[in-house]
Amino acid sequence: MKRWSFSNLILVLGLIFIYLPMVILVIYSFNASRLVTVWGGWSVRWYTGLLDNTQLMTAVGRSLQIAFFTALAAVVLGTLAAFVMTRIARFRGRTLFGGLVTAPLVMPEVITGLSLLLLFVAMAQLVGWPAQRGLSTIWIAHTTFATAYVAVVVSSRLRELDLSIEEAAMDLGARPWKVFLLITVPMIAPSLLAGGMLAFALSLDDLVLASFVAGPGATTLPMEIFSAVRLGVRPEINAVASLILLAVSLVTFIAWYLTRRAERNRRLAMRQANEGAAVANLPPLGAPPRR
Repeated sequence: MKRWSFSNLILVLGLIFIYLPMVILVIYSFNASRLVTVWGGWSVRWYTGLLDNTQLMTAVGRSLQIAFFTALAAVVLGTLAAFVMTRIARFRGRTLFGGLVTAPLVMPEVITGLSLLLLFVAMAQLVGWPAQRGLSTIWIAHTTFATAYVAVVVSSRLRELDLSIEEAAMDLGARPWKVFLLITVPMIAPSLLAGGMLAFALSLDDLVLASFVAGPGATTLPMEIFSAVRLGVRPEINAVASLILLAVSLVTFIAWYLTRRAERNRRLAMRQANEGAAVANLPPLGAPPRR
């Protein structure tokens, strides 16, 4: 019998510590009792009752909307920032630019939220926008925060790419924007997907920034749950959290499957290209040119 090593034991204990509370949450979402700490049998009444809880479902839809647009904006801005940091070797202020892009990673959210609040108040006094804080200010705050994470993820992928493919395309007459869209973007697509999912999760989970920059009628799901928990956890919250866990798990599995299939197809294409090059007595794909 194979003995467990210390590292395997720590791994199992860590997984149990992380996922056991989620399992308990899902189980108690089927609790028939109104008291979440008292088990009253199995029931789906709280899932069916979500349709009647307009306030909670409105907060869910609002959070999903903000998270979706945050992911789109963060992927675009983070990819551009990562491209500048990795492809432009020298320009004035490069170190300052890199520090500003990654600053939200180490900046406490309380300071970031307070700074954005003061910025929005000053802009409202100077230019009249925003007239009141709401979905747009939350979206800007979440995009500012999530762009840093996307930039780090995409820049790590860009540094691993073989520049000879892009240089070959430009030697054949392709313009830089066409090389970026048709060659670079497909090669970094898995990192773009990972960065988008990370930005979506960060926006959906955020409470501190939204509490600073939200206004009347712009309550997100974390804010709704936090305000409700102070008065006691309601069974509907367990049901909503279980549905979010299910949705995140499905999206993660689909993304993993698509990424795995794309990587398998890429390796198969490279293998076929190398076999064809071997038959034609040419150097393998990605190998340095012969002298």
